[in-house]
Parts: sequence; C-alpha cells; structure tokens
Amino acid sequence: MTVEIKQSPEGVLTLTLQRADKKNAISLAMYRQLTGALQQAERDAAIKVVVLQGSASCFSSGNDLQDFLSAGDLNANHPTVVFLYQLNAFSKPIIAAVAGLAIGIGTTALLHCDLVYAAPGCRFQMPFSQLGLCPEAASSLLLPQLVGYQRAAQYLLLGEAFNTAQAEAMGLVNQQVASEDLLAFVADKALQLAKLPAAAVQQSKALLRGKIKRQAEKVITVELEVFGALLQGETCQQQLRGFLTKK
Repeated sequence: MTVEIKQSPEGVLTLTLQRADKKNAISLAMYRQLTGALQQAERDAAIKVVVLQGSASCFSSGNDLQDFLSAGDLNANHPTVVFLYQLNAFSKPIIAAVAGLAIGIGTTALLHCDLVYAAPGCRFQMPFSQLGLCPEAASSLLLPQLVGYQRAAQYLLLGEAFNTAQAEAMGLVNQQVASEDLLAFVADKALQLAKLPAAAVQQSKALLRGKIKRQAEKVITVELEVFGALLQGETCQQQLRGFLTKK
C-alpha cells in the first residue's frame, strides 16, 4: 500500500501517504487510492472528517514525475485530473498534517483543505515555472485570494520556497505544532470536528467555500489546458529531462 486508509469508530477517515523511499512522491496508483477514498467518504454518512497526512518527517515531494508523464494526456481519465476535481468538490472537512517537504501538489492541495497544521521547518514550494509549467489545482485563483497577488507571484512565478513560519503568517497554515506532537494533535482536532453535528459542519463549509469552489472548478479546467500544452513543449521537456537526470 502506498496510501494507508483507516476509518475510526468516531467517523474520522485518515489517509496517510506511505512512500518514504520516494519522499512520498504521489504516483498514479496513489492518486487513484486518494480519489477512491474521498469518493467513499462522500457517500458514507458515518465519515465526518478526513485527515490527509504523510509521516512525522515528510508530507509529500509532489508528483512522481516519471509516473505522471507515463499516463499521457491530461484528459478527464488521468488519475491526477480526477483527483483534483474530487478534492475541490469534496463536501466534508479535510484537515492536513504537514511535515518536512510540501512540494508542488504537496502545497497546492493544502489550498483545498479546511484546516492545516504543520511542523516547524517545513519547506513549501510550487516550482512549476522552473519546470516550464504553470500552476495547477486552482492555485492561480486560490493562492492570490489567500495571500495577495504580489506574494502569490513570488511563489508561483519565481517558484521560491517558504517555511512554516511564513506559511502561518500568510494564512496557509493554521498553527505550527512540534514535529513529535503533530499527528496526535491533528488526530485530536479531527475528533473534535467529528463530534460536532455533521450537517452543521458540512453546511458551514458549503457556505464558506461554495462560491470559490465553483470558481475553482472552472480554473482547474483552464489550468489543465495550459499545463497540458506547456507539458508537450520542448522547453518543458528539456527542463523535465534535466530534473529527472539530476534526481
């Protein structure tokens, strides 16, 4: 298993990325697992909250690029594409526990989470332009709304990294939590949410995110069109070959 899926009696579904040898780089199989788990959680009234986490030392280094590229065009059946739409549409609260690396989708996925807690010293980065690509997961919409245009440009155009303290200051992270306490802290927060009236929580999320969710769905579609075109270009192919060779 590359994603461990556990459901507690209290209604918390915990999705744990478990690919330590690849720094939790997300493979196509992992995207399928994540999507399937979110679809299950959407249907199952017993599931009240989803926790998304890696290990206590690493969240995710982003896409497994070789695996990602092997899936071909970014059409409606591409596992990454299916996951992005499902994540955006998800109606129940998602809490993320972040430690170590949060690269690419490891950062942009957090924009769709309702609560984000992170260990000190994390490295957040969206190096799309450095790979000859553009933002994804509606980050071109959600990040500027969260942090302002100039700061979003700093992280999406320049692809600069930022740490946990910066992420907390700009509102991407709710709170820093000591590494050794992070997973237990998030589990406790999930339990707090699960004990609240489910309909009230879900309707509150719908009111908070309803408008932006509809906008984000459209932006994901536009981003994927541009991303796919750039991906086929020679500049991007050179950048990716260089990255993979270096790696």
